[in-house]
Amino acid sequence: MNALARVIAEEIEESGPIPVGRFMELALAHPAHGYYRTRDPLGRQGDFITAPEVSQMFGELLGLWAVVMWERLGAPDPVVLAELGPGRGTLMADALRAASIRPEFVKALRLHLVETSPVLTEHQKEALAAYGPTVHADVADLPPGPMIVIANEFFDALPIRQLVATGPGWSERRVALGPGSGPAFAFTDGPLAGPFQPPDGLGHPVPQGAVFELCPAARSIVGGLATRAAAAPTAVLIIDYGHGRSALGETLQAVRGHEYTDPLAHPGGADLTAHVDFDALATAARAGGAAVHGPIGQGRFLLALGIQARAERLAAGAEPEAARGIDADLRRLVSPEEMGTLFKAMALTSPGAGVPPGFEPPGNAAP
Repeated sequence: MNALARVIAEEIEESGPIPVGRFMELALAHPAHGYYRTRDPLGRQGDFITAPEVSQMFGELLGLWAVVMWERLGAPDPVVLAELGPGRGTLMADALRAASIRPEFVKALRLHLVETSPVLTEHQKEALAAYGPTVHADVADLPPGPMIVIANEFFDALPIRQLVATGPGWSERRVALGPGSGPAFAFTDGPLAGPFQPPDGLGHPVPQGAVFELCPAARSIVGGLATRAAAAPTAVLIIDYGHGRSALGETLQAVRGHEYTDPLAHPGGADLTAHVDFDALATAARAGGAAVHGPIGQGRFLLALGIQARAERLAAGAEPEAARGIDADLRRLVSPEEMGTLFKAMALTSPGAGVPPGFEPPGNAAP
């Protein structure tokens, strides 16, 4: 066992099998040994690559999206521009470079980042030094007032609960110590760790053994942002991978060195994520008073924002090999076989802000 595995084992020995969400919380965010507290997980030398690391086009288009939304919100000055889970600061650096076409927006913005990784925070401060970012450990710490929020691949890393259908009702999937000569940890089922009301539409009866995942933290964060949207000019853009409707299914996964691995095998040494339930986020947002747009596929969203034209312009001034790379990056971001469909975009806005760019019905997109 590594140091974090011993910490988790001691908690299980003391209190019994722990919920999946608690295992994720310790594996990802333990103050001393958590995955995001101890490393830079991004890039070819890390464990995974996100869209901003694929191409500058992604962040540039989101920067222009933020400018348009700022104008639609009444061009408030000042305005909080916040990113949740900013990685190395790559997305925001590209976004602000593109947004510089509107100097008034850049002058009005106050940059805030929500990040828990000390390693990534240093990257962000270096990449965004010209904008003097303020870093927070919690979304709730963002200052009040008009705000534009970007959250790319943020919600998928929040701890989830896994509920397992049984004959008389539901049980909670938990993590227990493994057999003496086997793996350190193993899944088991146990009593519910908190209240659970299955959403409508799961079917009746639910097949025994079926798994339903929910993310209380995601619902709470979106609910809080929606409340803000109802009180002050606000726009939130969420891009992540997941499903558009709440459904049965087990999606917890671990990635290590760009390969999938056992979620319980390397606590603190592998990225743990689960698909985002956009239906649940939309429900929380509407309950908080925000208008909801989407979700739609990332490919459709980026194409509506003009990524094809941007790719052609970049390729026009590039050497042939670089031009082929730009075309490959474009396909990776928008193709249904890659990130274009599994990854989805959803926006939350203050009521009356109109339909955000990229979310117009097909054929009705603004020029």
